[in-house]
Amino acid sequence: MLVQELADRLIQWLKQQLADRKANGFVIGLSGGIDSAVTVALCKRVCPDSTLGVIMPCHSDPQDALDARLVAEAFNVQVEHVVLDEVFDLMVQKLTGLAFYNENAKDLSIVNIKPRLRMTTLYYYAARNSSLVVGTSNKSERTVGYFTKHGDGGADLIPLANLVKHQVRDLAQYLGVPRPIIEKAPSAGLWAGHNDETEMGITYEELDRFILTGEGSDYVKGIVEKLYNRSEHKRQLPASPPF
Repeated sequence: MLVQELADRLIQWLKQQLADRKANGFVIGLSGGIDSAVTVALCKRVCPDSTLGVIMPCHSDPQDALDARLVAEAFNVQVEHVVLDEVFDLMVQKLTGLAFYNENAKDLSIVNIKPRLRMTTLYYYAARNSSLVVGTSNKSERTVGYFTKHGDGGADLIPLANLVKHQVRDLAQYLGVPRPIIEKAPSAGLWAGHNDETEMGITYEELDRFILTGEGSDYVKGIVEKLYNRSEHKRQLPASPPF
């Protein structure tokens, strides 16, 4: 499928979702990364006056907020800026008794509080504006569970869910996402220096190729299979009794 056709079909899908759900607009978390940039660009084309980008630093790299602002300015998107540092610190203190969290510990039970606080923030704005929360995960991330359950995985719509990472990059170029965002190293921003590919142990190029063709080294196949199986619960509804 040509990238223009893909963009047009996604825009039409978003329009239909908006109509079916009788919503007024879209709310997107702007991380400063390529996925949220493409998502907000698509949503802006559907709702030029009711697409809201929310920047939510939480002990984050300051460059991420600057990059998010760059995206918002590129697409003329209304922005709310909500700093979650103090909320996160209070949660950590209440749950662990620690006066502060050492970012170098890379404790997922703690750092996953960040995307869950962001999800809560997005749903506040969505409820206030009768809007839909639009997630930014892509197929590569969803295949290996590279998202936080009830965090960035919590959304009403996920338009990029069937696109691997390189397809998102193609869309970014077509939609006019700023070059620094397209070239930025992928990161969930859970801790300082966090890098998606380093944590996964494989590159997005290797992951995309395996998803689309089933081809890859034994090492890549092993990594993907392990991550897919370990994250199966993230892609399912909560379990319930069969009676």
